[in-house]
Amino acid sequence: MNRRVVYTRGGPPADVVTVIEEPEPAAPGGGQVLVRTTAFPVHPGDLQAIEAYPGEAAKPVPAGVEATGVVKAIGPGTRVAPGVEVGGRVAVFPQPGAWSQWIVADAEVVVAVPDELSDEVAAQMLVNPLTTVMLRRAAEEHPAFGYDGLLVQTAAGSSVGRLVTGASQIHNLPLVNVVRSERGADQLRKRFPDVPVVSTEHPGWADEVREAAGGRPVSVAFDPIGGKPAESLLDLLAPGGKLVVYGQMAEEAISVPASTLLHKSLTLRGKSIGRWMAEASAERRASDVAAAKLIALALKDQFDVAAAYALDQLANAVEHAVRPGKVGTVLVHPW
Repeated sequence: MNRRVVYTRGGPPADVVTVIEEPEPAAPGGGQVLVRTTAFPVHPGDLQAIEAYPGEAAKPVPAGVEATGVVKAIGPGTRVAPGVEVGGRVAVFPQPGAWSQWIVADAEVVVAVPDELSDEVAAQMLVNPLTTVMLRRAAEEHPAFGYDGLLVQTAAGSSVGRLVTGASQIHNLPLVNVVRSERGADQLRKRFPDVPVVSTEHPGWADEVREAAGGRPVSVAFDPIGGKPAESLLDLLAPGGKLVVYGQMAEEAISVPASTLLHKSLTLRGKSIGRWMAEASAERRASDVAAAKLIALALKDQFDVAAAYALDQLANAVEHAVRPGKVGTVLVHPW
């Protein structure tokens, strides 16, 4: 049998997802790879997609987009990426229905996992590193970034935030991190002693960011939250600066007076891995996946696992994935 996670309506994920049983998939056809899943991550974006699903589905909607596992069969005449072979470990993304014991994936989304990476890292090897690559590209579009300008990011203790910090250090790009609590700031300082960290727990945190910048202009800011934090970042940006929003953790809207954008000539951009999936060319995908692998190899110690659950504990896994103060990604082992 194959057990997989589905939902038929939108709503709180812990209430609407369910595990169904069905026959194991048949042998893969041309252009397909059969993967026996060993772990999959519960990303906030996965849960947001479930919660926002409109109306009632005519048939069950498969959940999840990323997983790791072992190749069990390759369809006849199928061209696969280097290193993808029967018995080999792979990561799969983007793959609708990745929350499943078995995946029949298009060969183009199956990527070999380097031997140096554990299954825990392999399960997170693509979505968060690809987001990091996407964000860095957006930052580098600003002419001052990497010269006199620097980057500020909120939610810096998150899985993506830690990868952005690590990648910035590798490439000697100046950065100031922002987190919600002083406890979180202390934890991040231990990971990255050379990177300034500011806590919004302090009323004057924006001035602390300016002080940490040491007179350098804040040319780019990253924010996965929205709402008031994003508004504060707009105030911090230097004239000509750019705010890149890549998440929607806050329920309230971003309120921006037109004068703020006009007088400072600011740019407000939205970036998401979903748009990357829809818009990236085959060449861009291949290049970005190669960069994601390099990030995973260089920063494998930053791929924390908050907890691992069995498939029968899915509701607990979903609840844990959105728990305040969580450090790392929640994984599910489907067997």
